[in-house]
Amino acid sequence: MVLKKFTYKLRGKNKSINVKPVSVFSTGLMFRKNSPPLLFTLDKERKFPIHSLFCKPFTAIWLDKNKSVTNIVEVSSPKFKISGKGKYLLEIPE
Repeated sequence: MVLKKFTYKLRGKNKSINVKPVSVFSTGLMFRKNSPPLLFTLDKERKFPIHSLFCKPFTAIWLDKNKSVTNIVEVSSPKFKISGKGKYLLEIPE
């Protein structure tokens, strides 16, 4: 598994995290027992809804094209629709 360093802006400060890049067609954290943070890169900035069925608790972070945070959702229970807008989505397991 190849991890890539991803740097983004949160409240004006740069944060770096090692992530596994995945396709937007990936199942994300669904059914994964142990996973590094996952990075989805969309073709353009847009609304990108997800769900948390069959997932352990995680944090979802949507980022715009400048890699600035647009939405953060702490997910602790199954939900059918979690939504944010951005060009990137980070799924960070607890």
